[in-house]
Amino acid sequence: MESDSVPKGKMRTGYTTGTSATAGAKAGVLAILNQEKIGLIDITLPKKSKIQIKVEKCEFDNQSAHCYVIKDGGDDPDVTHGAEIHTNVSLTANVGKIEIDGGDGVGRVTKPGLGLEVGSAAINPTPKKMITENITEIAQDLLKKNGIKVLISVPKGKELAPKTDNPRLGILGGISILGTSGIVVPYSTASFAASIRQSIDVTIAMGNDTVVLTTGGRSEDYARSIITLPDHCFVQMGDFSGYTVQQCAKKGIKKAYVAGFIGKLTKMGMGVKQTHVKGSKVDMEFLADLAQKCNASDDTIQEIKKANTARHVFEIVSGKDLKGYFDLVCAQVYNQLRKHSEEKFDIDVIMFDFDGNTIGKYPR
Repeated sequence: MESDSVPKGKMRTGYTTGTSATAGAKAGVLAILNQEKIGLIDITLPKKSKIQIKVEKCEFDNQSAHCYVIKDGGDDPDVTHGAEIHTNVSLTANVGKIEIDGGDGVGRVTKPGLGLEVGSAAINPTPKKMITENITEIAQDLLKKNGIKVLISVPKGKELAPKTDNPRLGILGGISILGTSGIVVPYSTASFAASIRQSIDVTIAMGNDTVVLTTGGRSEDYARSIITLPDHCFVQMGDFSGYTVQQCAKKGIKKAYVAGFIGKLTKMGMGVKQTHVKGSKVDMEFLADLAQKCNASDDTIQEIKKANTARHVFEIVSGKDLKGYFDLVCAQVYNQLRKHSEEKFDIDVIMFDFDGNTIGKYPR
């Protein structure tokens, strides 16, 4: 799996499969418009910065184009590093519509709990949005008379898929097109640890003793909307929660808000100190036990035990209105992190749903 939630060290960043697909799609549309090969393409990332990407191959006619980009993971080469991400772009009669689908080597979703429709291609919402926005930027006139279809394929996707979490998650037949910020920041434990220590040092140097620890960019954005503190108090701890609270204890922090989504918080509640996806997975028995404590029915408990992902559990629980369930997950996180921090400072745990609403807290 790719990750783009870790603060930048001194290693070389790369870009996600989503950014690679966006580059191919935009280059394809530009090739149709200008009737010329595109060798380099500028892409606008979700946070509006730009990145230039090399297009390895570009073929086109008046109605369609085929481009591919080689995915570059920077200094955090995951299994998709070096993979060819192909895009076929074609004009359709669906005026004004941009359709995005997956072809060979892009997985199909067969289980719920991923925030994607069962049966659809495993292309996450952020890459879809990136592709749509980057195409719209250059093709407004074209879209007044035509629709545009983008088909993403990965020739080696079927071979790469077993090396990812996809089979376990019920994504079959290929890899996923992923990314939340568009770039991949290296997972070097040393540079990451240095970045956390530095962030806490800056907070203290600025005269603050309160931090907001988040698992990534999105949880930080949501935390900022409910916690009013200066920028320097927000620390992205990524997957290294145990290390981060130990550093907070050591450096004299007095209070930490810990904010995230159900997946990472569940792992923390289980006592996993390093929650990177390769190193741990969510234990459904653990989540089912918590449901039992909330007086869930036997059917609901069984449903949770068979759930595909923590997000799937979130969907099940939200549908059953199990009062206090998410607070209970937060309480488990609180207990674990208080242990790691030797109970040297106060901790508030906050869980967000995927739209940024607060659904769980401990203490209340």
